[in-house]
Amino acid sequence: MSAGRDHQALALLLFSAFVAATLAITTWVSRNRRGSAEEFYAGGRLFSPMENGFAIAGDYMSAASFLGISGLIALFGYDGMLYSVGFLVAWLVVLLLVAELVRNCGRFTLADVIAARMSERPVRIAAGTSSVTVSVLYLVAQMVGAGSLVALLLGGSSGAARSWTVIGVGALMVVYVSLGGMRATTWIQIVKAVLLMAGAVTLTVLVLMRFHGDINLLLNTAADRSGHGKEFLSPGLRYGGGWTARLDFISLGLALVLGTAGLPHILSRFYTVPTARAARRSVVWAIGLIGGFYLMTIVLGFGAAAVVGSAEVKSANAAGNTAVPLLALDLGGGAGSTGGTVLFAVVAAVAFATILAVVAGITLASSASVAHDLYASLRRRHAKQHSEVAVARVAAAGIGAVAIGLGLLARDLNVAFLVGLAFAVAASANLPVLLYTLFWRNFTTRGAAWSIYGGLVPALVLVVLSPVVSGGPHALFPGVDFQFFPLENPGLVSIPLGFLAGWLGTLTSPEPPDEARHAETEVRSLTGAGAV
Repeated sequence: MSAGRDHQALALLLFSAFVAATLAITTWVSRNRRGSAEEFYAGGRLFSPMENGFAIAGDYMSAASFLGISGLIALFGYDGMLYSVGFLVAWLVVLLLVAELVRNCGRFTLADVIAARMSERPVRIAAGTSSVTVSVLYLVAQMVGAGSLVALLLGGSSGAARSWTVIGVGALMVVYVSLGGMRATTWIQIVKAVLLMAGAVTLTVLVLMRFHGDINLLLNTAADRSGHGKEFLSPGLRYGGGWTARLDFISLGLALVLGTAGLPHILSRFYTVPTARAARRSVVWAIGLIGGFYLMTIVLGFGAAAVVGSAEVKSANAAGNTAVPLLALDLGGGAGSTGGTVLFAVVAAVAFATILAVVAGITLASSASVAHDLYASLRRRHAKQHSEVAVARVAAAGIGAVAIGLGLLARDLNVAFLVGLAFAVAASANLPVLLYTLFWRNFTTRGAAWSIYGGLVPALVLVVLSPVVSGGPHALFPGVDFQFFPLENPGLVSIPLGFLAGWLGTLTSPEPPDEARHAETEVRSLTGAGAV
């Protein structure tokens, strides 16, 4: 028990040091800022491509990646790797289709890009609503990861400890965003990206050393200790139970690959650099860091199955969210050893840092959507910049409260799975309207609004009617059954509906497409002429 208390105390000490350092950064930044909207939303557009690349990686490599994906691989082997592959491949869509064009066309949010050639009010309200919805879903995943980690840290699944952790993380993210804005959030993400990469490299090297660099030995041991034998290394363990499971597999893959380009907190990062070229170079930096990291999550997931055992991972947390900390404890020498205590504490503290940095970025993006899109639209654009920033700070607190409530409700679901839902909503509501706006000459305001709502509403309705929410022992509400939609991820249905709704809205639109504004947007997106 004393060893358990040792690693608890050390992890809490390291985590407290990270919180103190990030609060110091936030305080310093808040004293040295001008208070303008550009400073609050985009950090004054002063970051270099390398700094922004590290920040994007820090924003993207979330608790879902570090805890959830490794846990899914530890439990389901080959099928768990889909998350690693999907999250990485998605960046090709961002690099080739979105990064430079969004930087040239927009100012602070996704809605800026669409409003460049549409009637502002309806598209800002639609895009703002969608951005906040996606952000809240993503925040819930981070909150669940924080709760799982603390439950393990305190040696059990104490409901009170998990609840207070979720509340504490929510409160900290509101402080970061309200005081420091984008500049503080960016530096927190850069620090976190460095810590996370260092932690992942250390654990990966230790896993490979344990198996003498023999990948075959690692995989075979993982298969033996998984309880599934060779099936663990083959497709179908999680998504091979029939046509429904296979369609779920395709649906999840679509959501992961297409969802990244529609995530509000990722899109907002392109506005923190001075030019479109810098935005593209930022993405190249991010792909290098993210690619290396996701390759390591595969080693860590199979390593957890081989070293800890799938059964023990599942007994500590049914969704597998604590696989990496348990692996660290074992690699360091076991529960009673000094090495195990130190490594476990370091990994737990890095995971906490990951959660805090990601929730700060998401909260900033969603509060920007509330203030810059929803509030400013409802005020018919009379809102002054300083009042808009004040609304963003209040919105951060409101969004934090909603995320805390939902995080407490969903605390037994896998964090990578929850992020998959957020990606599905982003791919259904945000990506179709973004691509139509950038590349379709005849696109209209009605088409834009229909595209957003036509993807957002079906995605949310299908999630509510899916096995995730009711009808099974692992559902959010296991005691009731209003499940009508068989798939766990709605992307296969809702993503095509988003594109279809945008096409139908444009065809039935009473207003003709504005050729002049499209031409202006096209020139601006491709050349940067007139970009902010």
